Amino acid sequence: MNRYWLLAALCLGIWQASAQRLTIKNQETQRGIEGVLLTSEKFSAISNPYGQVEIEPFEGSEAIEIRSLGYKTLVLSFARLIGADSILYLEPTNLNLDEVVVSATRWYQNSSNLPSKISIVSSKEVALQNPQTAADLLGISGKVFVQKSQQGGGSPMIRGFATNRLLYTVDGIRMNNAIFRSGNIQNVINQDPLAIENTEILFGQGSVSYGSDAIGGVMSFQTLTPQFAIGDHTMISGKAFSRFASANQEKTGHFDLNLGWKKWAFVGSFSYWDFDHLRQGSQGPRDYVKPYHVQRSNGQDVVVEQSDPLLQMPSAYSQFNTMQKLRFAPNDNWTMQYAFHYSETSSYGRYDRHNRMRNGLPRYGQWDYGPQKWRMNHLEVNHHASKGLYDEMTLRLALQNFEESRIDRSFNATNQTTNSEWVDAYSANWDFSKALGAKHTLFYGLEYVLNDVNSEGQQRDIVTGSKTAGPSRYPDAQWSSIAAYAQEEYRMTDQLTVQGGLRYNVFLLDADFSDNSTFYPFPFDEAEIKDAALTGNVGLVYRPSASWVIKSNWGTAFRAPNVDDMGKVFDSEPGAVVVPNPDLQAEYAYNVDLGVAKVFNDRVKVDLTGYYTILNHAMVRRDYVLEGQDSLMYDGVLSQVQAIQNAAKAHVYGLQAGLDVKLPVGFGFASHLNYQVGKEEMDDGTKSPSRHAAPVFGVSRLTYELSKLNLELNAQYQGEVTHADLSVSEQGKTEIYALDAAGNTYAPSWYTLNLKAMYAMNELLTLNAGVENLTDQRYRPYSSGISGAGRNFILSVMATF
Repeated sequence: MNRYWLLAALCLGIWQASAQRLTIKNQETQRGIEGVLLTSEKFSAISNPYGQVEIEPFEGSEAIEIRSLGYKTLVLSFARLIGADSILYLEPTNLNLDEVVVSATRWYQNSSNLPSKISIVSSKEVALQNPQTAADLLGISGKVFVQKSQQGGGSPMIRGFATNRLLYTVDGIRMNNAIFRSGNIQNVINQDPLAIENTEILFGQGSVSYGSDAIGGVMSFQTLTPQFAIGDHTMISGKAFSRFASANQEKTGHFDLNLGWKKWAFVGSFSYWDFDHLRQGSQGPRDYVKPYHVQRSNGQDVVVEQSDPLLQMPSAYSQFNTMQKLRFAPNDNWTMQYAFHYSETSSYGRYDRHNRMRNGLPRYGQWDYGPQKWRMNHLEVNHHASKGLYDEMTLRLALQNFEESRIDRSFNATNQTTNSEWVDAYSANWDFSKALGAKHTLFYGLEYVLNDVNSEGQQRDIVTGSKTAGPSRYPDAQWSSIAAYAQEEYRMTDQLTVQGGLRYNVFLLDADFSDNSTFYPFPFDEAEIKDAALTGNVGLVYRPSASWVIKSNWGTAFRAPNVDDMGKVFDSEPGAVVVPNPDLQAEYAYNVDLGVAKVFNDRVKVDLTGYYTILNHAMVRRDYVLEGQDSLMYDGVLSQVQAIQNAAKAHVYGLQAGLDVKLPVGFGFASHLNYQVGKEEMDDGTKSPSRHAAPVFGVSRLTYELSKLNLELNAQYQGEVTHADLSVSEQGKTEIYALDAAGNTYAPSWYTLNLKAMYAMNELLTLNAGVENLTDQRYRPYSSGISGAGRNFILSVMATF
């Protein structure tokens, strides 16, 4: 008899053990859902690629929130999860008012408790839209405007700000470095869109959590996370991906692999892209067509007429990315992860510079960016504590290396100029969260950042091959930042949440200009900046019912002068040269926004957010006097001297509007519209439109989803910017803008129609096809130096296992 009792007890133990593993599936497709977040007061967990999650740590919890973007949120007790027969089904929806985000406080939080507006680009949306680069990934949100000066680029604009007034993070690590410039930048393409799990865009100030540069917004990329096995069997998962696109003859390949054991997990990712010259559309402004390119032949630069005038030459480039992560969990309370990232592009032409003319001939025989390289070593340690100064702690240590260069040569000149830069960026972030009773949660932390900048210039005779030292773009310099911050979330009632925080930041910059003293008459060899900034924010979230939410947020942000602001030398525009200014101070932004979101009858969702930002002591490029001289010889041209100065005040205001409608039999409709106005103060006290305040833009989508098939027809569009509404600094750029009837520059309005389709043939294979720009429009996004793709046929296949 004892044997029977022993057998029964063993069977019961096996049943209970298996019951601790929950599989979460899509109610309609019956497929497992990856990335579902389960949270309780003390613990959180995420489902693996099969939708599985270990729930034993939640034992005893009365309220476990189960959330995933695109699905209805559930709140269940541990007992009810155990009684779910180990399978839980989530109902798809696009009408959520709350999503799980990390970008606001660096910790998982429900967005309905956050006063800031945050948008998520999910992996599901990325799979359907099939963006070629990380810049394109941001653009598919319909809420970020992306400028491009060349095909190998993409400079986001958010709420009237861009470049070094926006912050990028990768797995919580700051990507902005000390040579992020005020002009358009392409650093975001370092990221691999095929290895990103989730992308969040925080709109407005984020300086309390992230420090300098987080004025217009924060873009947070979360890359693939190694997944542990659930049970005793090794978990092997991954995907292989290949894509072709006709407009630039794209050939892309990607592979990632996850190996998971009980305490160890590994993920590796490899991607390669090859893009030919980009073909623009046939219907649109003639001013955008450059039917020639410059070619070196028999020791001369010659202008070659193209057989296809719509090809934008030179714009071809290639890129390689790899990532490896190793994760270790010795027990339920500690997790450690090491990550290595590497990205490298080929050299590629800066297309807008190749459009410049001088004396009836092309201005340049060559203007290329050299290979852009980025690598990061990242160690992350997480700890859960049952008592003490924190409930959760994360330590992030990172070393990043950036390398970039610029190579230019005037038409039929033999002297080639190369400027090369290297930045070693060290960072340490120590973040904590602590529940102070049932209503208060404290988030606090420390940060240290050090950037070591090295720059050199070189002159080379392309005929003889002789090389000589030339002026460097930047001084050799070190930029550092030390900060402490704290934020508190106070749930006053079930309907009202208040959040506020403070950050104190000290920053230092030491620069050595002696290497350039033989080239330019600088009145100094060294320069130093020491300063500090105090920023804060307070916000309210009011939820009268489960179907609507009202948010308001007030806050300040700052941007410390970096090496690019204080020390660079470059030709900003024809006939002008920017020189160093060691007297810079930080600029400050003051922001307020108000948002309302409402769901009607589980069918319609309306989302409106208005905002207003004032930027004081704005660092802008203005005419300057150096040693009593207002001009100097640069690259053989007598050029107006300019410098970055705290010489302006800027005002930006706007509205972000969204509409989502759930239609019958699998159909849906969504539309997002963005309107912003920016004004900045000029030298004479007059106002000029801000350069980075994009025109009206948006996207509207008609979708259909049924079982294994996803279809979407969307329209993307941009409003016109007249010559009078262009920034003063933009009005003379005939190489990137069209000309109106009076011969003045302007940015025409445009639209594209795009069709996307994705079909899951089985559990293994998924096909994706699309036609972008169906009507073959020739369009150029505002401030861009290269036109968008013409009619573009895309085909990709993905195998998951």
